[in-house]
Amino acid sequence: MQRRSLLIAGASLALLGGCATQTAALRFGAVEGLPRRAELVDTPFFPQDQRYLCGPESLAAVLQATGLAVTPPDLVPQVYVPGRQGSLQAEMLAATRRQGAVAYVLPPRLEALLREVAAGTPVVILQNLGLQWAPTWHYAVVVGYDLDEGLVLLRSGPVRRQEMALRTFEHTWARSDHWAFVALAPGRLPATVGEAEAVRSLVAFERVAPPALAVRAYETALTRWPGVLTLQMGLGNALHAAGRKAEAAECFEAAARQHRHAAAWINLGTVALELGQRTRAEAAAREAVALGGAWSTQARELQARLQANGRGPLR
Repeated sequence: MQRRSLLIAGASLALLGGCATQTAALRFGAVEGLPRRAELVDTPFFPQDQRYLCGPESLAAVLQATGLAVTPPDLVPQVYVPGRQGSLQAEMLAATRRQGAVAYVLPPRLEALLREVAAGTPVVILQNLGLQWAPTWHYAVVVGYDLDEGLVLLRSGPVRRQEMALRTFEHTWARSDHWAFVALAPGRLPATVGEAEAVRSLVAFERVAPPALAVRAYETALTRWPGVLTLQMGLGNALHAAGRKAEAAECFEAAARQHRHAAAWINLGTVALELGQRTRAEAAAREAVALGGAWSTQARELQARLQANGRGPLR
C-alpha cells in the first residue's frame, strides 16, 4: 500500500483527458444484479470545516453508519499526521479496527464500489483532485450513483450531496490506484471482497479487537468460506482469548482433522493441557510430531511440556 499525504480539494478540478473505460462498461453494458441507481440517504455527514481533515470526517461518517458513536475529533489523533498535513491509508484502516469495525479494502474496480453501495454500505475512497505532478489528495464517501444519469454521489468536504460525473470520478479515483474501503460491524461481510482480502482484514482486526468481536467476525466469515484454515485458526484463537477454551479446543481439532495441519494439532494440545485433558493433549502432540515440517520444533516443545507436567488426571 502506498502512503500518500492528503490535501483538501482545490477550487476546481484539473481538466481530465483519456477514456473512462469502467464507466462506459457500466453505463452502456449489461451488468447482472447491479441496480441502475442507489442512494444511502441516511449516511451521516460531517462538513469539513478545517483544511486537511477530510480523513477523520469521512471515517467518522462510515463508522457512524455501522452504529458506532464516533466523531471526527475522536479520530483526529488516530489518523491525522501533522507533518504530512493529512491522513494516510494505513492509519485510516488501523483506526477503523481500533473503533471496533472491520476494514476491508475493495477490489480496484468501479463495479465493486457500486455493488457495495447497492448493498447498503457507504464507501470511503481516495481521489486526486489535482494533477499527477501536483496532487490534491482527498478522502470522500460514496453514498450513491445513477448509471442512467452518469453520476456518483458523495459526502465530500463541505458538500453533503455532491454530484460528480462518473467519468470524472473514475479519473480522479484512478490516480489513487482505485483505493477504497468499507467499514463493517463484525457480523457483516462486504458484497465484493474475496477470501484472500477477507482473511487479511480479519487477521488484522483480531490483533486489536476485543475477543468477543473477533469471534463474531470469524464466525460470520466462516459462513461464507467454510473450512478455510486461517479463519478456523483465527476463530480458535479468538475463542481462547475470550475464555471459551472448550470451544477453542473443538475448533482446533476440527481444523486439525480436516487439514492435517501441525499448527492446529499444537494449538489443540496446548488448550487441552490447559483444560486438564492430558490424554487428548498427548494425542495431539503425537499427531503434530508425526507431521513434522516447519512446526516440528513447537510440536516437540509441546511434548516436553507434557512430560514436565506429569501424569495428572485423565479426562
